[in-house]
Amino acid sequence: MDGNLKIPEAERHKFSQPLGKLYAGTRKETLIEIVNSIRTFLKANFEIKVYLVGDIVTQDFLANDFLKDFIKLCIIDEKTQRNQITIETEEFFQEIIEFENPQGGIQKKSFTLLKEIVSSDRRTLLKITKGEEDLLVLPLVLSIPLSKKTKSLVFYGQPPITDSKRKIPEGIVMVDVEKKIQTAVKRFIDVMK
Repeated sequence: MDGNLKIPEAERHKFSQPLGKLYAGTRKETLIEIVNSIRTFLKANFEIKVYLVGDIVTQDFLANDFLKDFIKLCIIDEKTQRNQITIETEEFFQEIIEFENPQGGIQKKSFTLLKEIVSSDRRTLLKITKGEEDLLVLPLVLSIPLSKKTKSLVFYGQPPITDSKRKIPEGIVMVDVEKKIQTAVKRFIDVMK
């Protein structure tokens, strides 16, 4: 991995598929379902750690008192569908890191940085100051250690996609980080150039 990684044009459709469980619906509907899922995990005695990629997902989780408590990391670029967005977060995070990540790609340094952030256990905001955050979900999933007692959940927004082989509705994707998901993500990374 010498340079930044980019998706080959012929493979773009594969990267638009949800990595985990898609909660389709409005922001309000999907949050209700997510709260219910997390309550189910808590009843099964799991510790919950939440990692967020995207501004709208971050905004919604920070506004929800129940979900907010589980947040470990938010990755934002302060843009949604190319429009500027402001997220009031300063007092919530123990650490704010600014980082550049290429649009439609993954900066090589993000693998090391995300591993450090995840292992630090400080509540962190990773702010992308140039480029975009979307594909950082891939190195993030690989950076999370597996544990039988912890549900490490990565959430990101799923825009409605029509250029895929099948139509994908809008919603939020929950990635329950497990070995098989990490194996699938490694295959995606291998495809990138």
